[in-house]
Amino acid sequence: MNEIQPLRQWAIGVALCLTLTHSPLGISYANADSAPLQQALAQQLSAVEAQRLPVAEFYQLRDGQPAWQAAVAVESLVAALNSLETDGLTPEDYHADTLLDEFQRSQASSQAAQASFDIKATRALLLALDHLERGKVNPRDVEPQWDAPRPERRYSLLRVVHAVDDRSLDNAIALARPSSAEYQQLRDALKQHYQLANLGSVPYLAAREESLRPGDEADDVSVLRQRLALWGEAELQVADSSAYPLIGVQAGSNRRAFDAPLEAAVRRFQRRHLLQEDGVVGEQTRLALNTSVASRIDQLRVNLERARWIRPMQSAEPRVWVDIAGYRMHYVRPNGQHWDARVVVGTPRRETPIIHSTISHLTINPSWTIPPTIMREDVLPQVRADIDYLARKNIQVISPMGEPLAAEEIDWQRPGGVMLRQVAGTGNPLGRVVVRFPNDEMIYLHDTPARGLFRRDQRALSSGCIRVEGVTELAQMLLQDTGSRYQMSTLLKGGSDRNVSLSQRIPIALHYLTAWPNAEGEVEFRPDIYRRDATLLAALQRSV
Repeated sequence: MNEIQPLRQWAIGVALCLTLTHSPLGISYANADSAPLQQALAQQLSAVEAQRLPVAEFYQLRDGQPAWQAAVAVESLVAALNSLETDGLTPEDYHADTLLDEFQRSQASSQAAQASFDIKATRALLLALDHLERGKVNPRDVEPQWDAPRPERRYSLLRVVHAVDDRSLDNAIALARPSSAEYQQLRDALKQHYQLANLGSVPYLAAREESLRPGDEADDVSVLRQRLALWGEAELQVADSSAYPLIGVQAGSNRRAFDAPLEAAVRRFQRRHLLQEDGVVGEQTRLALNTSVASRIDQLRVNLERARWIRPMQSAEPRVWVDIAGYRMHYVRPNGQHWDARVVVGTPRRETPIIHSTISHLTINPSWTIPPTIMREDVLPQVRADIDYLARKNIQVISPMGEPLAAEEIDWQRPGGVMLRQVAGTGNPLGRVVVRFPNDEMIYLHDTPARGLFRRDQRALSSGCIRVEGVTELAQMLLQDTGSRYQMSTLLKGGSDRNVSLSQRIPIALHYLTAWPNAEGEVEFRPDIYRRDATLLAALQRSV
């Protein structure tokens, strides 16, 4: 890196001239007794290779003076590092379990050993801050279709130095920790689950041939109450030998009866786990109820890491974001108004990727050039079985240059470079509106004639692009919020394929989150539809 040479020159200068009395902060660090240690520190820093952590800059702001030569300082650092457990990070990655012992050994050794320890402690703090702000794992290592930048380092190193001097390392941690309400809600949920892990065990709900329904009376109902209480659905506190109050059970009442309060608790649980909200405990609801606390802790840790990958946005900045695993799209308008819609996302075979981009234009009454994968896997088998399929679906055969070709003259067993384009109309899978944003995967938001899909609870049903319920309303808001003179009602009457550019681009982000707070601040646990959690958890657990 280009900046390393000036840093070496600074370090050598400190080693040769220890007469400075003030740091760049205006704080006096001069101490004749520490001059030999300062020189040893400067000599080790001069050999530091280029790296992404600003270790040398940290000491430059301290006028070359060590930071961790008092037990109280090291103890405060260890306490701060241990607090990162509630962020889903591993304190041992930053030597929280060994720093105090290493400090004691260094104090009984040479000044070179003391300087080496000081640098190690500083590295531990700065690495923790880096992981807390940007994520421990590089998303490109675990998300092969990742199409978004990592957040840049934003915290002030100057303020970190102040926090170290003031022994207020919680403030240094707070500088790097994401400030969003959702991140804090995930942290709170993780704390609660750590507490649950320390409580007594709760029996699991046994598998049954028949679903457990309102009106049933059975021993399983009592277990159901305990499982629901474990997951936070308790409403009435009762005296009970277990660590968890039972749902809706008053003194003297029948805890084996599946009554109305219990049904309401089951529905709430189903809603928070993206299950069919019918109040019936079938196979999927039973599996969610029987999930272990340890598994939920892992799920929260994984999604705290994903939350650290999300680029911070200004509160007043308009933006669209798609919650892939939650099957929702959110639009925060310039006036602060929130607009939400249900979406259909890619199947596990054709996953919707993670993308950060900006919405650039709309396509009204679009034709659809069928992507190669869909053409190969879905359309060609239909055409080979019945060539009239093309006419029924209003699909044109064209050359790569856009020239029309005669379908009957094509060898559909080996069609070569031909392309298929479905003209605008009621049967077009893009519907009447497409919202476009530049990305490498050719992903976009669009309308659909298959409106019934939005009523399903599980909506991973598309070929990768995102179908949005009410996308015409979204398009009109995008036009209005960017100062466009166009009205969707007029544009739709035109009938022909037309692109309409937005005068101002709107940021859009697509994220995959299997645990995330809802509008009420309750954390929802979603099915891992793309089976990505295990890979990220393994990377998160690897030592650094």
